[in-house]
Amino acid sequence: MAKTFLLIAAMCGLSAVIIGAFGAHGLKHRLTVELMSAYQTAVQYHFYHTFALLAVGVLLLQYPQATFFQWSGWLILVGIVIFSGSLYVMALTGIKWMGAITPIGGLAFIAGWLTLAMGIYQNINE
Repeated sequence: MAKTFLLIAAMCGLSAVIIGAFGAHGLKHRLTVELMSAYQTAVQYHFYHTFALLAVGVLLLQYPQATFFQWSGWLILVGIVIFSGSLYVMALTGIKWMGAITPIGGLAFIAGWLTLAMGIYQNINE
């Protein structure tokens, strides 16, 4: 499972760079200030949570059976897809109701960070 999350993190990082560059160079003059702000928020959270996925992968190298770490990784990935994905779609299409889906991704992020903390508490002894 560690390899899976490390690969997912690498692909999320790759896609965040590509999507961020596309927004900075290709959309700067095409989106309203409001939609560009939403797009930039999506890229920021995409990047932040890519690093969280990387941490999950590294932790799973040391603790391969830790189910909280596995859950954390999946929840963070769901958060990226729903939170950032809904903001990307909203910014690119102007479909404002997509913003209503965004908090579901935020809840997935919260659950991902919570399960990461639970995994650390359960597995790392000092």
